[in-house]
Amino acid sequence: MTTLTQRTSGLVQRRTEAIRSAAAEKEKESGGEEDEARRGEEEDEDKGDSKETRLTLMEEVLLLGLKDREVICKSDAPTGDVLLDEALKHIKETQPPENVQSWIELLSGETWNPLKLHYQLRNVRERLAKNLVEKGVLTTEKQNFLLFDMTTHPLTNSTIKQRLVKKVQDSVLEKWVNDPHRMDKRVLALILLAHSSDVLENAFAPLQDEQYDLAMKRVHTLLELEPEKESAKPNVNELMWAVVAAFTK
Repeated sequence: MTTLTQRTSGLVQRRTEAIRSAAAEKEKESGGEEDEARRGEEEDEDKGDSKETRLTLMEEVLLLGLKDREVICKSDAPTGDVLLDEALKHIKETQPPENVQSWIELLSGETWNPLKLHYQLRNVRERLAKNLVEKGVLTTEKQNFLLFDMTTHPLTNSTIKQRLVKKVQDSVLEKWVNDPHRMDKRVLALILLAHSSDVLENAFAPLQDEQYDLAMKRVHTLLELEPEKESAKPNVNELMWAVVAAFTK
């Protein structure tokens, strides 16, 4: 990031010096009050362009910086969830610390970096499915696909699914608070990640047209938030907003 900032500053400075030199040569050639006034206007425009360029680049650097920040384990106290405890153990023991984007790849079990295979969680999808089977949400079946038998996990408890769908719907309709920091963090994260996975519209499909439009409008309001700015506000979960930046920006 430091290299990017220095390079950008150098380009802006070089551009400023070039324009000033060109303006000085024009003044020598033409002279007079009219050219002096024109040079002043060019310098004002140059300052405005340089300021806008610096602001735009700084916003991009800050956004990149949020998801590129290192993740530090503050507490490895057991959470009661096997996968979460294993993830905390990996994060605590990894030196040097990895950034948010790297941990998303490692903890999803889908990294292809052979140097980091020992850090990633194993069989994440299968273990999550097994956990839901044990809770009675899914069941296990064998299905034949061409020459292979594959294990599938169909939904067996639609009540839990409908309860979750209703909770998501209510969060952007009847219980909409118009402030992401007053929303339940788990529901907010679920909405943003579901949208990133292209499954959120399925939860809104049963709604009436007016409700659907209103729900999607409010979801877009959440998607337009700047994670960097939101993470800088007091009493927020910075890591959650870093994950949001990685998935939505």
